[in-house]
Amino acid sequence: MSTTTLDPTLPGDLEAAEPRQKIAWKTPIIMTILGLISLVAFALTTGGDIASQVTIATGTPGLESFTVSLPSQATIAGLSAVQIILAAFVFWRSGSRRHVGWWPPFVFGICFVLAFLLWAVAGKGQALQFTSLLSGALFLSVPLVFGALAGCVCEHVGVVNVAIEGQLLAGAFLAAVVGALTGSPWIGLICAPIAGACVGALLALFAVRYWVDHIIVGVVLNVLVTGVTSYLFSTVLSEHTEIFSKPAQLPVWEIPLLCDIPVLGPVLFEQNVVVYIMYIAVILLQILLFKSRWGLRMRACGEHPKAADTVGIKVNLTRIRNTILGGAIAGLGGAYFTVAAGLAFGKDMSAGRGYIALAAMILGGWSPKGALLAALLFGFADNLQNALGVVGVAIPSQFMLMAPYLVTIFAVAGFVGRVRAPAAEGTAYKGS
Repeated sequence: MSTTTLDPTLPGDLEAAEPRQKIAWKTPIIMTILGLISLVAFALTTGGDIASQVTIATGTPGLESFTVSLPSQATIAGLSAVQIILAAFVFWRSGSRRHVGWWPPFVFGICFVLAFLLWAVAGKGQALQFTSLLSGALFLSVPLVFGALAGCVCEHVGVVNVAIEGQLLAGAFLAAVVGALTGSPWIGLICAPIAGACVGALLALFAVRYWVDHIIVGVVLNVLVTGVTSYLFSTVLSEHTEIFSKPAQLPVWEIPLLCDIPVLGPVLFEQNVVVYIMYIAVILLQILLFKSRWGLRMRACGEHPKAADTVGIKVNLTRIRNTILGGAIAGLGGAYFTVAAGLAFGKDMSAGRGYIALAAMILGGWSPKGALLAALLFGFADNLQNALGVVGVAIPSQFMLMAPYLVTIFAVAGFVGRVRAPAAEGTAYKGS
């Protein structure tokens, strides 16, 4: 019996040995433009004798913090050179129809952000508090992560959850009110997912039971929750400020050993219980969605509901249950605005973060771990205005306020074409 070997010089054999990727020039072009901006706008506009100071808090006994002084122009030029090299590498990989991978854009993004931060604090009398920047980014990311997880749960069963904004706001409101009335932040924390689940139940009722357009229902629910909470805030809460202006706050727990890790320990493991629930939720949902029978049934309802119905899965019942579950997850994230942060409820305090969470879910490819990374990116962009404002960077505050929304637009516009939503997303199923 003769055997056939592949000749790598033959195009047909080469294509059979390694599938060819579609040529996509968008990413390398964007990376090249940003690399040139980093070189021209950041490095060349910084004086050669100017230094950038960065303070890093380690959280370790004996060395609580230290300040690093870096030559601004040389350091930024080096980071810009790394960006240009990575852009050329991506150009080569894309031109040869090979898979680029995740690490070149990831490393490129870190180098670009570091170059921008060093340029922003160059020559300033005050150092950039790097650890505080990371802590603030995590603080602002927590509600986004819960909202994005809620979107993942709902959209994998075929329900478009645009009502994340209302679920976050409802959770924040009920957690603050119940926590203030009872004096216990724990009871308020328990009530937060109940409020989100109620909004999720309304979404499931109209979208799944009565086949109303999912996006329209979501927008209406957002307006409804905003109106109801604003009315109650202006009447009940404002008339009894002696009760509701004293918010209950969850305690901060330190995780032994992990909190002693330099730099990252105080940021990640000196938090309240909501942050730790977020860690567990991301891991559990990542495993359950893609490695369990429950997740397989969910994804079947979102990809091919008729086939799921054929094998005995009650599609609409599954959609209703998981939509309510997604609402509860988002409501739990809303509690971070109030009882976790120790803040009283404020009118429209979610401030559009539900929509950013929806964008984080899309950018993360409808997966919990991807949604986590995308939410951290948006939280970091949102915290830049606070960190750079302390240093005294001469950037108009309006531009800094625009940063998280600009990052959302560019990130989704640049990467949304690379991910695919569930095939039956937003489609009503008129079977069981």
